[in-house]
Amino acid sequence: MTDTKRSPIRVLVADDESDVRDAYRQVLLEADVSKDLAAFRKLRARLFNKGDGTASGEPAPAGTLPAFDPVFCSDAESAVAAVRAGVAAGQPFAVIFLDMRMPPGKDGVWAAKCIRDLDPAAEIVICTAYSDTDPGTIGGLVPPEDKLSYLQKPFHPHEIRQMTISLGSKWRAEHRIIRLAYFDPLTGLANRQQAHECLDSAIEAARKQDRPMAVLYLDLDNFKRINDTLGHGVGDQLLCAVAERLRRVLRHGDAVSPAHGPGPLSGLIARMGGDEFVAILPDLHGAEDAGLVAARLIEQLQVPIELQENTVVITPSVGIAYFPADGADGQALMRNADLAMYFAKRQGAGNFAFFEQSMTTVALHRFAIEGKMRGALQRGEFSILYQPQFDVRTSSVSGMEALLRWDNPELGAISPDEFIPIAEETGMIIELGEWVLRNACAQAKVWRDQNLPPVRMAVNVSGHQFVMKEFPQLVMSIIRETGIDASMLELEITESVVMKDEQWAEKALLELKKIGVSLAIDDFGTGYSSLGRLRNFAVDRLKIDRSFVTSLIDCDDDRAIAQAIISMSRSLHINVTAEGVENFPQLAFLLENECQEAQGFLFSRALSATDAQQLLMRAAALGEEPTRTARLRSLIG
Repeated sequence: MTDTKRSPIRVLVADDESDVRDAYRQVLLEADVSKDLAAFRKLRARLFNKGDGTASGEPAPAGTLPAFDPVFCSDAESAVAAVRAGVAAGQPFAVIFLDMRMPPGKDGVWAAKCIRDLDPAAEIVICTAYSDTDPGTIGGLVPPEDKLSYLQKPFHPHEIRQMTISLGSKWRAEHRIIRLAYFDPLTGLANRQQAHECLDSAIEAARKQDRPMAVLYLDLDNFKRINDTLGHGVGDQLLCAVAERLRRVLRHGDAVSPAHGPGPLSGLIARMGGDEFVAILPDLHGAEDAGLVAARLIEQLQVPIELQENTVVITPSVGIAYFPADGADGQALMRNADLAMYFAKRQGAGNFAFFEQSMTTVALHRFAIEGKMRGALQRGEFSILYQPQFDVRTSSVSGMEALLRWDNPELGAISPDEFIPIAEETGMIIELGEWVLRNACAQAKVWRDQNLPPVRMAVNVSGHQFVMKEFPQLVMSIIRETGIDASMLELEITESVVMKDEQWAEKALLELKKIGVSLAIDDFGTGYSSLGRLRNFAVDRLKIDRSFVTSLIDCDDDRAIAQAIISMSRSLHINVTAEGVENFPQLAFLLENECQEAQGFLFSRALSATDAQQLLMRAAALGEEPTRTARLRSLIG
């Protein structure tokens, strides 16, 4: 289907004489265009020896010839207002006829200059009955000259029709090219190319007018998971729904339409690729304005979206950078807004952050860590330490938690709090997680073959691993490969990962449980989940987060939460391990409330495989110590 069949050519006519407007009206609305075009085809056929023109002179089928949608104005101000309204509604004019002189108001050149600012793509025709008009002068005032034409009065109807058809066809051809070059084909938003060009224009205007402007960089926090789980088709629908909400929230961005290309615009929303979007805010009164916009974006995007029988909840992270404080050019502003977005994401889903200079130093360190992490596993820089877990009722070693550690020759020992989030963001956590699981199981098998006391081997599972459909098969293959009994392995999944998608978690935990492994929910108490929901999950153990244990003695609220977790878990026949136990008052509280297990610096720091083996050998040699206290002192002494 062609453009001419889809929609008529929108034409604007501005002339102060009613008779002239009537003439335009008769030409564009009342004349039989098909007869004129048929005659033109017959003449062309005779001139170029293409037969007698009988066939080519036949009237074209109804609906295939160009049709016009004209709007008429009597003055320059009305013409500018009509163009502004058309652009805002996404229905711009293709061809605009402007009378040179329209007394007593503004003239056609003034209108042309205003219209060019509103719509750089419009084809403008200056109409005049005077011979003193200088096209060169007007072309300099209303660039570019190739989109500016002239019509001498009095005109012939054929001139109006043919000029409108010719310029309208040119406009449509350029419009198709612009859509390909400057607009995202999926969402209809501006693309990366247009975003950068319009940002440069906005910065130049802000510099001349000495006013601030801002860039908002937006990323969808959990898009990849939705895309992988529900399919790319649903993912595309979600991106279109997000784009529509962005348009609604940033109403000034409605002036950005696929009807025209980049130019002086009042605002811009762009899709940078994937699930990343940018909003350019050129008209700000103060620094707080961009924060208000970011908060409104987050609020609206968090409203559930219905897609193909699925209710999807998406959360965005937004970074904000200001001109001129955060960058003197578009590249710097984009980079710093993107950087601020990553800091917002680290605060948790659905947050925004303003760029700060300190972020650059942190980012450089982060990039250094990311760069050194690539290939570190192959270079043998990673190792595993083992944190003992104690049964406080019998003062015996009940388990070992495998903890990943990284020591780089240049950066030194890097905290897991630093490198684990980066590994998750980059996807390297998948390879690292599998390496830890395989080596921890192999180590547990070595200890068992040495006839050391049987203990559980606890291994942390990242959220990226947990959502993989093939993860249960991976666990099963590693168990077979290493020869460990499935009952000796305990997988720890954080509460936040489990509660993010309860339906998936329930299914995944059941699949893992069928293998025969134990399952623990780590960092319990931080995700605000209901203890009652635990009935739905096939878990064997809760690990009370260290933040509650640390303040057991000083904080009544944390003490009450810990008591509730232990009591409810006992009624559900779920074991409890307290993390971060560092002193005897904390241990006394756990014993008083019948908590089964504990781990922390009071008992032991994380140990190398050799030191952990020595601990297990001491435990085997203790035999029947007369008291629980004596056994504990022998083990941790």
